[in-house]
Amino acid sequence: MELLMAWRNVWRNPRRTILTILAIAFACILLVFMLSLQIGMYEVMINTAVKTRTGHMQVLADGYNQDHKIRKVISDPEAVARILDDTPHITGYTFRANGFALLSSDQRTYGGLITGVDPVSEPRISNIKSIIRKGRFLSPSDTNSAVIGSLLAKRLKIDLGDELVVLGSARDGAIAATVLTVAGIFSSGMDDYDRSAIQIPLAHFQEVFAMEGTVHEAVITCDSLWNVGSAQTAISKAVAGLEQKRRLTCLSWDELTPGLVQSIQMDLGGGLIFYGILLIMVAFSIMNTFLMAVFERTREFGTLMAIGARPGRLTTMLVYESAFLTLCGIGLGIGAGCLLTLWAQHAGIPMGDAEGMLRQYGIPGLIRPKLTLATALAGPAVVFLITMLTALYPAVKVHRIIPVDAMRAA
Repeated sequence: MELLMAWRNVWRNPRRTILTILAIAFACILLVFMLSLQIGMYEVMINTAVKTRTGHMQVLADGYNQDHKIRKVISDPEAVARILDDTPHITGYTFRANGFALLSSDQRTYGGLITGVDPVSEPRISNIKSIIRKGRFLSPSDTNSAVIGSLLAKRLKIDLGDELVVLGSARDGAIAATVLTVAGIFSSGMDDYDRSAIQIPLAHFQEVFAMEGTVHEAVITCDSLWNVGSAQTAISKAVAGLEQKRRLTCLSWDELTPGLVQSIQMDLGGGLIFYGILLIMVAFSIMNTFLMAVFERTREFGTLMAIGARPGRLTTMLVYESAFLTLCGIGLGIGAGCLLTLWAQHAGIPMGDAEGMLRQYGIPGLIRPKLTLATALAGPAVVFLITMLTALYPAVKVHRIIPVDAMRAA
């Protein structure tokens, strides 16, 4: 009975009801779309870092991630490979070795990070082959060929086929020197990486830098971000039992790129402030609607209480009215928000003048929201909770109504 009466009461003032429903729906549309947009941006940032640089996980010598000293190596890569072959959720891995050196062209000299990569397994792990803008990626037959970041190539004023002199320090303390020929130029979209990175065949790196078959990193990819934690735990336990000159550790992408995690946390914090303000506005809208309803129906409530209706029953009816209003607004908002998000996910959102700034974080100029069950329901669920709590205040005021005074009012 209360449900039927509540539904009829909701539509006693159609204009106010529709405006309230639209206000709730608008808030839900914003929440669904903005949360999906944030998740889409975070996914692009994480995937760019994972595919270009870190992978989902890395096996390293203990302490290498802090100082990147060339002596901190994985002395037996084959033992690590056997562990990775037996670990669930691992889709691929490759080995890398890194060294800092001076890079000299005919005109300029700059410092850079030289990475030795396996030309066969590296394209399975990273997107480096697909982001070559000029020339080609390394092939198994290459020896002294190199692919170089676009900004570094611009700094050194070199192009395809030009020679590059490398001078650094080998693992045994001797001088590491070689002459490389530029085979390709890549652009990852991350300026800090493109202005310092150069990749050469792993075998040639090991020869020049006296690595003696050792490497610095085992870069690993998983079938999903959600499975990284379990795979990391399994790998960490396995590598801890290996007999290596240095203890090995397994780090996940968030441990390898703390700056990226901090950027995501800061952006999420700013978004939560915006969502909080939006929810407060919706809460006051609902409170105003039901306070007006209580004031306008004071005489009605007094009459009902005079003929035997209990205050608790009236309160329940007002709560039902609030639930009907809120659910109508949330249903409309979720539907419209999902449609808007799906359209933007398909078409993409151009970022215009902000493209240059976003490129520093590996975000392309076209952003696509990521609609998930969580982004579709999390915001509206909070809206429902807030509006129901807000509606309790006007509903509780019914208990203070004195029937005789209420029947005299208005």
